[in-house]
Amino acid sequence: MTTITRITANKRVPMDSMRKTALVAGVFYLITFISIPTLALYGPVKNHRDWILSSGAHTGVLVGGFLEVIVALAGIGTAVTLYPVVKRQNEGVALGFVAARILEAGMIFTGVISLLSLVTLRQDLGGAAGANADALVTTAASHVAIYNWTFLLSQSLMPGINALLLGSLMYRSRLVPRAIPVIGLIGAPLLICTVIATLFGGLKLGSPELAALPVAAWEFSLGLWLVVKGFKPSPVTAGMTAVDSAPAYHGVTV
Repeated sequence: MTTITRITANKRVPMDSMRKTALVAGVFYLITFISIPTLALYGPVKNHRDWILSSGAHTGVLVGGFLEVIVALAGIGTAVTLYPVVKRQNEGVALGFVAARILEAGMIFTGVISLLSLVTLRQDLGGAAGANADALVTTAASHVAIYNWTFLLSQSLMPGINALLLGSLMYRSRLVPRAIPVIGLIGAPLLICTVIATLFGGLKLGSPELAALPVAAWEFSLGLWLVVKGFKPSPVTAGMTAVDSAPAYHGVTV
């Protein structure tokens, strides 16, 4: 009897589908912060116009590009993972969140390609005899400009739009404490306005970095909460739990 009691006490309670969904979505959100080192890794290529003519390692650009690819895919992962849950609050807004994440990922890939192509140019033409140095420097500057503008639209503007879409869903559904989406709903307009001002020349390109902090805080706190706590009990989770636990006969849930 004692042995049976110990086995029962040590047996782990299986994780339900809602907890798994929250955990996966939270992990994806935390992964999106993996690209922070690119601020330093991209420094040489972005801050030195003659980088393409110099010699030396370009590992930083390759690593930075790889990290941003992970971020793009993880961003899609957050939307796809949360969609079955948040669509029960508002399917149209949930679908818009998925579409926004895919668009964001596409622009991130565009920016990464623009910098990786500079690595190829540097390897093939940077030190070639007779190469037109001025033309190479101009080409490099155009590629860096493409990256800067795609970053403005992908990793500055789109997080603000995502915060409005997902933040409103999370606030209304009460899947997480309301203080968390409130951070995003307050920070999103600030970030979007800053991007618009930058777009029309009111601010220098790169200015949204500080304005992005509230939205970054919202995404980090959301990811952390989902990993540690999961979804709070709500009508949304109750409905999904009821569907999952309903008996099924011949493949039909009743």
